[in-house]
Amino acid sequence: MTKEASVRMTARHHLQLLDHLFPGDGREAVAFAICGRSEGPTRETLLVQQVEPVPYSICQRAPDFITWPTDHILPLLDKAAQHNLRIIKFHSHPGGFAQFSSQDDRSDRSLFPFISNWTGDGNTNASVVVLPGGRMFGRTVGADSSFKELSSVAVTGDDLSFWYPDAGTTVPEFAMRHAQLFGAGTTQTMRRLRIGVVGCSGTGSIVVLQLAHLGVAHLVLVDPDVVEEKNLNRIPGASMAAALKREFKVDVAKRYIEALGLGTKASALPYDLGTPVAVRAIAECDIVFGCMDGAAGRHLLNRLATFYLLPYFDLGVRLDADGKGGVDQVCGTVHYLQPGGSSLLSRGVFSLEDVRAEGLKRADPEAYREQLRSKYIVGVQEDRPAVISVNMQIASMAVNEMLARIHPFRHEPNAAYAASRLSVKHREMFNEPEGPPCSLLSRHSGRGDVSPLLDRPDLSE
Repeated sequence: MTKEASVRMTARHHLQLLDHLFPGDGREAVAFAICGRSEGPTRETLLVQQVEPVPYSICQRAPDFITWPTDHILPLLDKAAQHNLRIIKFHSHPGGFAQFSSQDDRSDRSLFPFISNWTGDGNTNASVVVLPGGRMFGRTVGADSSFKELSSVAVTGDDLSFWYPDAGTTVPEFAMRHAQLFGAGTTQTMRRLRIGVVGCSGTGSIVVLQLAHLGVAHLVLVDPDVVEEKNLNRIPGASMAAALKREFKVDVAKRYIEALGLGTKASALPYDLGTPVAVRAIAECDIVFGCMDGAAGRHLLNRLATFYLLPYFDLGVRLDADGKGGVDQVCGTVHYLQPGGSSLLSRGVFSLEDVRAEGLKRADPEAYREQLRSKYIVGVQEDRPAVISVNMQIASMAVNEMLARIHPFRHEPNAAYAASRLSVKHREMFNEPEGPPCSLLSRHSGRGDVSPLLDRPDLSE
């Protein structure tokens, strides 16, 4: 099977490109990007790490033509060769011509064999056209000058943009009422998205249910746990028979999705996120939802999303009972995290001590108990009450948050909604804006595939 090829970048790099490529004089401009990569079983994605504009002063520029001296990009090619990175050429079509021109074809067939010879034959490099307004389309260019159309170009920021080379298929009847609210374009985007859901129990199972009914193209489900009787109060589609057979939660979810018959494909991965197979499967996605309780898993997913430039929606629910039939607290939070921005760690959701304690409990329970007795670590929180109605409310908040970023519909900009907190008990909701970049994670933005994966020895392949 031929792999798809795609490009992904942050909104910061997209804005940098627009500022340089459209200076207002109606003439073409050019920039290059150095990229990490994600190479999975079905998709190879170039991940923009750094944008290098080519100065106007060294170019010959016209409304439909541009040339520049290739020696200007040699330092960039040296860096790509040294670190096994990839190259993208971006140039503008200020007149809005939404195709590669014959001049573009000649330029790419001349330039990219030179780039491949410098950085390494067989590497995937790309040429991308940027149109007024920011829309992009592109192609990979092989060392033999062969062209292959990009399946998508994505920008991750406060808003989420996905651009495809064609208009998509007709909206199916079951999605017509979605299109009445969000428009045919957004509905067709949903029909192309591959979305990962890590954690398929309380909130995760309901996120899966909603995404399937919204007509998402492909759901990648990651959870190592099996269904138990105690789960039956909160997992749609789970049954006593599934609990008695100890079926994997991801298999129950996959069966539910396929039974709908709405065309959504499901991949069930009964693995912990901290395994290479799960990391690579999520890295191929366009969006990821994290529906886990623990600090260690959430920190790992935040790291993965940063390496691979994924928009990450994190769900957290807290229900505290007083043990006497009363309720102390019922609340939930949805965090939206974008690569290069703040993180769950920098937002204070947990500490590195919490992450270390969970890791120790899993790897060496006896050592964990000893350090807990000696007060060297804080104890990992045990199971809390779980109620499906609260899980549904928080899951709906998260899915609607995703929709608001694909199809912005709020009066305020999406930057004001980096975190949304709901107190069910007090009937109050609070929103928080994006904070400063995380000093620990932001430097890994767009690194993609490294060895070992995510720079973690436990993920060595």
